[in-house]
Amino acid sequence: MPKKEKKIEQRTLKELSTPNVNQQPLCIEFPNIDVAFKSKSGLIYLLPTFHGLAGEDPHKHLKEFHVVCSTMKPQGVTEEQIKLRAFPFSLADNAIDLLYYLLIGSITTWNDLKGSFWKISFKLQG
Repeated sequence: MPKKEKKIEQRTLKELSTPNVNQQPLCIEFPNIDVAFKSKSGLIYLLPTFHGLAGEDPHKHLKEFHVVCSTMKPQGVTEEQIKLRAFPFSLADNAIDLLYYLLIGSITTWNDLKGSFWKISFKLQG
């Protein structure tokens, strides 16, 4: 009887070392909101995108991000809560990858997130 060969999924080292985000919470600890709040897909499409490429301006990204988020004012939801929930959607490629390596629950405020973003953006561009 011939042996059955097991198919081994070939993955890169980066894929193997990246945590499974479906099973692991993000570094952002979202504050409790007393009202039902859903991110509108229209807001996500309006967000600027930061890839972490050389020459990208992190300061400009934060300013553009603030402009978009400041236009949304759901009742009972603060601008900080909106920014914490929307910011991961403004990152792409290497920039979003680094967000997954921060400690779980280490970001609880918008200022925490901005500080981490500055560090991440300089690492990517340095």
